Amino acid sequence: MTTQDATHAQTPSSTGPGEPSQRYTAALAGEIELRWQERWAERGTFHAANPTGPLTDGKGRNADPSSPSFFVMDMFPYPSGAGLHVGHPLGYIATDVVGRFRRMSGDNVLHALGYDAFGLPAEQFAVQTGQHPRITTEANIANMSRQLRRLGLAHDDRRSFATTDSEFVRWTQWIFLKMFNSWYDVDAVRPDGGTGRARPISELEAEYAAGTRTASDGRAWAELTSAEQREVINDQRLAYVSNAPVNWCPGLGTVLANEEVTSDGRSERGNFPVFQRNLRQWNMRITAYADRLVDDLEDIDWPDKVKAMQRNWIGRSEGAHVVFDVVGGREPVTVFTTRPDTLFGATFMVVSPEHPLLDEVPAEWPDGTADVWTGEHATPADAVAAYRAMAAAKTAVERQADAGKKTGVFTGHLATNPANGQLLPVFTADYVLMGYGTGAIMAVPGGDERDFAFAEAFGLPVVYTVATPEGFEGGAWTGDGAIVGSANDEVSLDGLSVTEAKSRMIEWLESKGYGSGTITYRLRDWLFSRQRYWGEPFPIVYGDDDQPIALTEAMLPVDLPDVPDYSPRTYAPDDADSSPEPPLGRNDDWVTVTLDLGDGPREYRRETNTMPNWAGSCWYYLRYLDPQNDGPSATVPVDPSLDSYWMGPNHNATAGAAGGVDLYVGGVEHAVLHLLYARFWHKVLFDLGYVSSVEPFHKLFNQGYVQAYAFVDARGAYVPADEVEEITAGDGSSMYVWNGESVTREYGKMGKSLKNVVTPDDMYEAYGADTFRVYEMSMGPLDVSRPWDTRAVVGSQRFLQRLWRNVVSEETGELTVTDEPASDETLRHVHRAIADVRVEMENMRTNTAIAKLITLNNHLTTLEAVPREAAEAIVLMTAPVAPHIAEELWERLGHDESLTYEPFPVADEQYLVQDSVTCVFQVQGKVRGRADVPPAISEADLEALALADPGVQRALDGRAVMKVITRAPKLVNIVPAK
Repeated sequence: MTTQDATHAQTPSSTGPGEPSQRYTAALAGEIELRWQERWAERGTFHAANPTGPLTDGKGRNADPSSPSFFVMDMFPYPSGAGLHVGHPLGYIATDVVGRFRRMSGDNVLHALGYDAFGLPAEQFAVQTGQHPRITTEANIANMSRQLRRLGLAHDDRRSFATTDSEFVRWTQWIFLKMFNSWYDVDAVRPDGGTGRARPISELEAEYAAGTRTASDGRAWAELTSAEQREVINDQRLAYVSNAPVNWCPGLGTVLANEEVTSDGRSERGNFPVFQRNLRQWNMRITAYADRLVDDLEDIDWPDKVKAMQRNWIGRSEGAHVVFDVVGGREPVTVFTTRPDTLFGATFMVVSPEHPLLDEVPAEWPDGTADVWTGEHATPADAVAAYRAMAAAKTAVERQADAGKKTGVFTGHLATNPANGQLLPVFTADYVLMGYGTGAIMAVPGGDERDFAFAEAFGLPVVYTVATPEGFEGGAWTGDGAIVGSANDEVSLDGLSVTEAKSRMIEWLESKGYGSGTITYRLRDWLFSRQRYWGEPFPIVYGDDDQPIALTEAMLPVDLPDVPDYSPRTYAPDDADSSPEPPLGRNDDWVTVTLDLGDGPREYRRETNTMPNWAGSCWYYLRYLDPQNDGPSATVPVDPSLDSYWMGPNHNATAGAAGGVDLYVGGVEHAVLHLLYARFWHKVLFDLGYVSSVEPFHKLFNQGYVQAYAFVDARGAYVPADEVEEITAGDGSSMYVWNGESVTREYGKMGKSLKNVVTPDDMYEAYGADTFRVYEMSMGPLDVSRPWDTRAVVGSQRFLQRLWRNVVSEETGELTVTDEPASDETLRHVHRAIADVRVEMENMRTNTAIAKLITLNNHLTTLEAVPREAAEAIVLMTAPVAPHIAEELWERLGHDESLTYEPFPVADEQYLVQDSVTCVFQVQGKVRGRADVPPAISEADLEALALADPGVQRALDGRAVMKVITRAPKLVNIVPAK
């Protein structure tokens, strides 16, 4: 026994009565874990080395620029005051396992964690208590950092930050200024060879001044006044101010983006009513990037479901604009349709309540007006005014949700169908939105279910332009068929397919000047203003003409002032006529400022809105690359050489031409908004030459969720889940009892109100961090949600206890391994495990990797003494999931250096050839999976493999297991609980 062994043998450990003094208990695990966490921090074990600059590895070395890099990242956490429950660390453990495995595979791994610290919860707490949001946020960050550090995550803590840090705010504002000072040139060639990119506004101004561009009204640049020139330029910026319909929430005192409004037309936070208002707000021109945001999805490794959600959100539609003349109207009405081939079937039109056509309507109802069309109003003006008022009380989201109710009124206007000259009544209805398409539609009830329902409600005619099948019983026909009833003296679509008819009709419309082929998008420009205190201030001021003026980069950051009142002015929840009043606007000393912006000191007024909390999360991944890039000498947010090394195109074997973060793990709830916004910002930075990758995130992985059982008593009240007893009835079913009373079990999320929260701190104390890590990783496939069961954690603890016993004596703490060569049988077990575990780790199937380790570990327990070559192999393979115990055992095995950078074991092919048997895995008698296993495999090992099988996990769908019937080596049948 070495001196090192003797020292470990004397380490005290809290054990129960009669237990060996060196048993791997929660107390011993805690001692080991805290000790190794301190060592890692002292040694800089997880310091990721940049190829240049001050960030080196733990030994002061920069990375070789040609070395393989791997950037793994978790979605930005918000530091909640409630702290973490056991569901939160699932993704963090998963990325940690991947990062540790990749280090052992030879990669230079960058893994860090910052905090998305601006946002509404801290501000609301400040409003309630008067405590500055920064104090609240920093306390929450400290608590979350403590909980995560105790988990043993291999983060480079030098790269951590919060979005509220002044230097981070500086670069967020810097990026905003780049957008404000840029425009989108649809004809410019990009660095990747595509057409269309952002260019500096200065280049646009130069083109106007040189006469290569003229104003939209044809005037030369020199003919415009200074104010007119600024207006022309401001209208083309990527970040711009406009008066537009917004979601105004009086109860919260702020405007909300569409995604922050429920389908019931209420705020996600607080459940207040939301109203549609025209207000002056900041917008981001994300629509300029719509095609690229769709097309570039082909170049990244994302789940198909997420790609489909982004495509649907962007909503690219190919079709035609069709112009309808309005009888007696000042202007024609243009509609967008994806089915110009159905123009002959249009029997009425519908415009949005906000459409300018309704600013002037006929004085009287025209002849033939049906009573049901008028809404019981005497004149079109009365009907339209009343309907507009009703629509204004709804949000866009609410209007779409209510589309099935088919409300509307006739406007008194008649429009001419250009295909057949028929006069069509023009209705207004709130399911048509001014912000989508042109704010007007042509209605074809014979081919559209929504139009048919409206026609049926208002007694309007139905014309079919696609041949209906035999036996068709009416309604809208949306299937395929030949075109019918679609001809005039100049064009005939009859007999054509739908595709052919679309092309023919577009050609005819364009030849007659009645329309043109075009593409439209569901995506709207991004509303970027919030009437909040706790957010990034805009680096913008206003002069006497009320036009926005950018601050210089030297004036950044613009920090938030200390204020006595953090709350925006709120109103009665139903006060639709109220207007925003941001809290910053009440601080005159900050709002009014004298600055020299190049033409001498002048007085300006600061922008009093703040950016939404999405702003920081749009670019935070770049800060991890270069977190110390501060001070006056720093001119860009990230050093180009670091961007190229960590994220550039083809920076490693799997990065691809798009480049980006190698692995990004987080919840599917961010599938559209955060990911779409970040992609947009990144593409602007790419166009302007500040980043080399086309996309920010190469591979996206959506982890499932850890859910939990909750229990409800006869009154409907939740009872403490950890006090409920499960009793098995005679028929095998389960009953649940709390304080002698029968309770009902529910399955869903964890929450304090449900009295079913389990915290990581509880797990650290009861089992240790490594056991908690192994349990979370072994519960099922990472992308599948799974139920938490504290009682099942002991299984993971037993695995680590057996691993400990296979290397260390529980009585003395001495090393028990032998230096004698391993038998061929043991070597076959070891190298089969090495081969299998490597494959599972490479494919993020950690649960099945753990099952393979359990099988090997169980074999080793049958040996009188474990050979060193087997012990070292299993310790190294266990290290990514249980790093503390692995480090401890590695050191006790006589190694001076951390195993963090030890090579992951490689299987010897000569030991992989062996007889095997195909075992069938069943759930309730139905085959759900198979595996090739050694003929001598034990029932326990076979059961572990079956429970870890992805097909079995999907079939269980979160249900607990009541019984496992094992017939080694050929069959395992699992009976789930009812």
